[in-house]
Amino acid sequence: MLRPLFAGISFCLLLLFSRCSPDVEPPTLPMNWQAVDSINQHLPAGIRLYQGRNDSLPINAWYVYIEEPDPDIRTRVVMSRDSTDNRESISDFARNLGACVVINGGYFTMNLVPARHAGLLKMEDRVHYPATRRVTRKDTAYATARGTLGFLEGDRPDISWAISRGDSLFRLEPPYDHRPGKPDLSRDSTHWVSWPVREAISAGPVLVSEGKLNITDNGEVFFGSSIPNTHPRSAVGITPSGALLLMVVDGRQADSRGVDLRELATLMLEIGAFEALNLDGGGSSALVVNQTLINRPVGGTFQREVMSALAVFCRPAPNP
Repeated sequence: MLRPLFAGISFCLLLLFSRCSPDVEPPTLPMNWQAVDSINQHLPAGIRLYQGRNDSLPINAWYVYIEEPDPDIRTRVVMSRDSTDNRESISDFARNLGACVVINGGYFTMNLVPARHAGLLKMEDRVHYPATRRVTRKDTAYATARGTLGFLEGDRPDISWAISRGDSLFRLEPPYDHRPGKPDLSRDSTHWVSWPVREAISAGPVLVSEGKLNITDNGEVFFGSSIPNTHPRSAVGITPSGALLLMVVDGRQADSRGVDLRELATLMLEIGAFEALNLDGGGSSALVVNQTLINRPVGGTFQREVMSALAVFCRPAPNP
């Protein structure tokens, strides 16, 4: 009897990070984060930019820490004002709005002119685009509630799975438990909870919930798409104290391959995120701080025009 027992133990040790140990924490991704003092000196004390690199993957990444709430800082969901195609670059957003930090936001239809937002977009208490109600994969329909960043009264950020009906917003927690070919039919409107956010932007999937890895790509029906693969990335997170974290990771480059969803979630956990959400990525990923393009989208300075963004407005720092 001892032989099978030891064999089983050995087998479990070999699979420590898979089936025999489902609750194992994600591996760390050392980034050697460093403050970017050349830019931080021109920002309020509540906003700080950091850069990091992992040589083994390899990846280059940056994140901005934004203290919330702060009387000198306001974060807003913004939408392109370009009347021709509803799109503009992140540098254009920053320049036209006078924002000190801007990162790209939600998904949008690149093949339509003017573009349309693919998911919830609420600004100044007005719903401009509703949440996606359902997605069809291989002739099977799935009700959807996708990951969304919202701002409650007092500019308090929150991340949840959002549903909209007219101007009313609801959160669904936990999210749908969809699987490819097996829609979750157990949740109806009795599971919806009013979500009184004044501004909101959907993207997805959620990456981190309550300080733990929680990638809900299946529940948000991102299977059958390229979203889970390795790409340049943008993400937003919230710390336990309510501070915002905005991250970009360069990808599709010789010195920065990009990250998959699990790696992105790991990075967000390591910089202190209690909640985190994946934003639009790929060629859309761009971060501008103090009117300076921080990352290198698709390896250069060219920026894809996008439809929505998160913009941070701040009073200038006093001269040193």
